[in-house]
Amino acid sequence: MPGIYGRDLDLNLLRVFAVVADSGSVTEAASRLYITQPAVSAALRRLSSAVGAPLFVRQGRGLSLTSRGRRLRDRLHPHLELIVEAALAPPAFDPATSDRTLRVGLMDTAEVWLLPALLRILEREAPHMRVIALPVQFRTAAAMLADGLDAAITVADALPASVRRQALYQGRFTCLFDPRHVRLRRLTEAEYFAREHVIVSYNGDLRGIVEDVVGRARRVRCSVSSFANLGAIIDGTAMIATVPDMVAAHICALRPHLRTAPVPLPLDGGVVELLWPAARDDDEPCRFLRKHLAAIAAREARPGRRR
Repeated sequence: MPGIYGRDLDLNLLRVFAVVADSGSVTEAASRLYITQPAVSAALRRLSSAVGAPLFVRQGRGLSLTSRGRRLRDRLHPHLELIVEAALAPPAFDPATSDRTLRVGLMDTAEVWLLPALLRILEREAPHMRVIALPVQFRTAAAMLADGLDAAITVADALPASVRRQALYQGRFTCLFDPRHVRLRRLTEAEYFAREHVIVSYNGDLRGIVEDVVGRARRVRCSVSSFANLGAIIDGTAMIATVPDMVAAHICALRPHLRTAPVPLPLDGGVVELLWPAARDDDEPCRFLRKHLAAIAAREARPGRRR
């Protein structure tokens, strides 16, 4: 394609040629194109010069194609139809037949409750569509969206104007524990800091959200990189995990013997948002994806679905 663009040919001349070839008249072509007759004649002269051969000859009051002109018309016509159709025809999207592959960035707290629900919807409504799920954090969201993500769900701060955002729900935290090993009537702040904890640290250290927000260090027994396996880690131990309440609800659904308690600290999570590149605003498969991501989040975030 760069070689084509580099050649000395104004592609607008081909449109003029096609209309003249169809009408056989400079006057009629000028009327259809809403330009003057001299402009049509000048365009034909420029095109003939670029081609290196005459394309029309006079025949009575009209024009007749030369042999070179007929070859150009026959080669050009189907391509012009495709170009016009591509530019003007509305995009056709049918979820039932689409085989689009969509790239979705998910914060690790969302993957456990959102991805299974999304895949069930795709199985039912869009059986040929595929999803590539990638881990995303507030630090990496903007760069990953610029690099090809179709959508992301995470907590984000400042973002460039090229990123659209839609608030989904307010994040909240709860304490998860195994009541067979942790006896709690009411978890106080003093008891919270006296207990051993398993934390999630994206930096690979012993600091989690409590240390960053509240400014107090817990007795950390174990630090992991995601919330995915906290249920298995807590199960059968005396450790406490401070987790998003939506994650806790899903862990408790799988491990009903585990329990939750309010965090005895002023600790709220950020607003979880649906993010996408502005360039995907009118992309129908991406709209389909965003609609279902927002619906899943709204359903899962209802208070009645949380423990």
